[in-house]
Amino acid sequence: MRESHPLIRHDATDSYLVSRYEDVERVFKDKAGEFTTDNYDWQIEPVHGRTILQLSGREHAVRRALVAPAFRGTDLQEKFLPVIERNARELIDTFRQAGEADLVDAFATRFPVLVIADMLGLDKADHDRFHGWYTSVIAFLGNLAGDPEVAAAGERTRREFAAYMIPVIQERRKAPGDDLLSALCSAEVDGVRMSDEDIKAFCSLLLAAGGETTDKAIASIFAHLLTHPEQLAAVREDRGLIDRAFAETLRLTPPVHMIMRQTATDVELGGGRVPAGSTVTCLIGSANRDPARYRDPDRFDLFRTDLTSTTAFSAAADHLAFALGRHFCVGALLARAEVRTGVNLLLDAMPDVRLADGFIPSERGVFTRGPQSLPVRFTPVAGP
Repeated sequence: MRESHPLIRHDATDSYLVSRYEDVERVFKDKAGEFTTDNYDWQIEPVHGRTILQLSGREHAVRRALVAPAFRGTDLQEKFLPVIERNARELIDTFRQAGEADLVDAFATRFPVLVIADMLGLDKADHDRFHGWYTSVIAFLGNLAGDPEVAAAGERTRREFAAYMIPVIQERRKAPGDDLLSALCSAEVDGVRMSDEDIKAFCSLLLAAGGETTDKAIASIFAHLLTHPEQLAAVREDRGLIDRAFAETLRLTPPVHMIMRQTATDVELGGGRVPAGSTVTCLIGSANRDPARYRDPDRFDLFRTDLTSTTAFSAAADHLAFALGRHFCVGALLARAEVRTGVNLLLDAMPDVRLADGFIPSERGVFTRGPQSLPVRFTPVAGP
C-alpha cells in the first residue's frame, strides 16, 4: 500500500486509508485546517458522551487547559508519581514470590486502570467493573464491521458508567478531596467550568484511552526486550534507556493502530482527491514503519538514531503513536511515568526474567493491538 496505493478508498470501513508517514503526519498536524475530528460524533460519543476529542478552536483550547495540568509538571511529579509507584508495587507483590507470571494478566491490564481509578479517587475494589467498561468501549471503537451486539454493549456501558460516576461527581463537588476528580470539579479557565457531563465523559475517555493503551505498551515493551536479550541487558544495566525502549515500542508496535479524521473540504492527499465530509483512516502502524522515514523499520532497535527519545512524549514527537498537533495525546507524560515506574520495578523484582519455555509473543487486534499474554519465569527475590 505504501509503495503503490498510498490512498485507498476502503468500502468496508467507508473511509479513505492513508499509510505513508508523510501523509499521516500531515493529517495529524493539519496546518491548513483541512481535517476535523467530527468522526468522533459517531465513533465515540455513543459510548463516552461528548468529549474533548470532538472539540475544536477556543472550546477545545479551554477544555484542554482545564484538564492538562494534572498530566504534566508539578501535579504529575508530586501528586501522582507516588500513586503510580504504590500501585505498581502492590501488583508486583501479588506474584513476586511465585517465580512465574503472565505479565499481561497479572500486571499490564491492571496497572494503568488502578492508577487512573486511584488518581480520580474512585474505589479500586471496582477494578473489574472499570476493566469491563473500558474493554467494551475499545470493542465499540474497533467495531468496524458494525456488529450490533458490540454496539449495544458499548451504549449500555455509557449508561452504566454515567449511573456510577454522576453521583460521585456530585458528592465530590460538595466535599472535594485531594484527587484529580475534585480538581476537575473545581477547575476554571476564563470563567468556564466543566459540567457533570463534561467530567463524566472525560473520566470515561481517560479510563479507556489511558487503560487500553498503556496496558498494551507495557506488554509490548517486555515482549520486545525479552526477544532481544542484548537490549534487555542494556536496559537492566542503564534504566535511563527505558524511555528509548518505550519510544521504539511506540514506533514499531503502537498500541493504537488507527486514528480517524474527517475532511472539512475536498483534499488532495496521497496522490488522490478525498471529498469533503469523508472519513480518513490514518494507519499509524504502517506510517511508523515507513522506510522513507525509518531505516530498517521492521526491526526493534532502541539505539536507532532516527528516532528522538527526548521528544517522544511531546507534540514534537517524530513517531505517530500519540498523534500530533492540537489533539496530541494529553496523557503522554502520564504514560511515560507509568512505563518508567512499572518497567523499573518489574526489572528489580525479576532480575533474570525470561519468557516461558517455547513461548513466542504474538500480537492481537486491529484498532488497538498488543500481546494477549506474556508468560515469564524468574527467580524470586525479596521485596524492598
